Amino acid sequence: MNIELIPAIDLINGQCVRLTQGDYLQKKVYAEHPEEVAKHFDSMGFKRLHVVDLDGAKSQHIVNESVLSAITSATHLKVDFGGGIKTDEDIQKAFDHGAAMVTIGSIAVTNPNLFFKWLERYGTDRLILGADVRKGKISIHGWKDDSGEDLLPFLKKFVDRGVQNVLCTDISKDGMLEGPDIQLYQQIITEFPQLHLIASGGVADKKDIEALAKARIPAVVFGKSIYEGRIDLKQIISEYEQ
Repeated sequence: MNIELIPAIDLINGQCVRLTQGDYLQKKVYAEHPEEVAKHFDSMGFKRLHVVDLDGAKSQHIVNESVLSAITSATHLKVDFGGGIKTDEDIQKAFDHGAAMVTIGSIAVTNPNLFFKWLERYGTDRLILGADVRKGKISIHGWKDDSGEDLLPFLKKFVDRGVQNVLCTDISKDGMLEGPDIQLYQQIITEFPQLHLIASGGVADKKDIEALAKARIPAVVFGKSIYEGRIDLKQIISEYEQ
């Protein structure tokens, strides 16, 4: 029983922050220098890092690429980067500044042909489909808008075209520290057992990670539980070899 552990850094104004349910008015700053946070994760033994440009998601173009560069040049972490990637220039900028992978959400809904073009150009191992879910529907544009698309049919369109990596965030759980929706992730992995599914939203403590691992979810992103001191990083790193 194993699970890939992926700590998260969310960026606003170049700072490491967390929101609650994606609400920019419910922002808490945890660190002034995200690259120092990333260096700590690197030193602990993590291999992956999930970085979200919240300014980019709001502005609909990449804003914090300099922070991405600082993180990737200061660590050995395999960084997946998302937020504000809307154009060919944006995605190339993310890769040019050190991202190993990119997470694409809104464009997959609003311009799927562009997503498929990127999939062909960069390969399935470098793109992550972001599926942000509220009440079973895909949300877009920094979680502000409901696309009206149901989760499983949405995923099927992309899995059928070769998508291998999916990051699914349960918006209702995000930042709440009330536990993840295990049933949601089990539903996805049952329907698409070939996916490298990354669960995101709600992880409060080690028990939540254990529950996801027991449900055979391949990977988990978590942030607030780290910054609030609810998880012993040494302990989980030792238990789930990365």
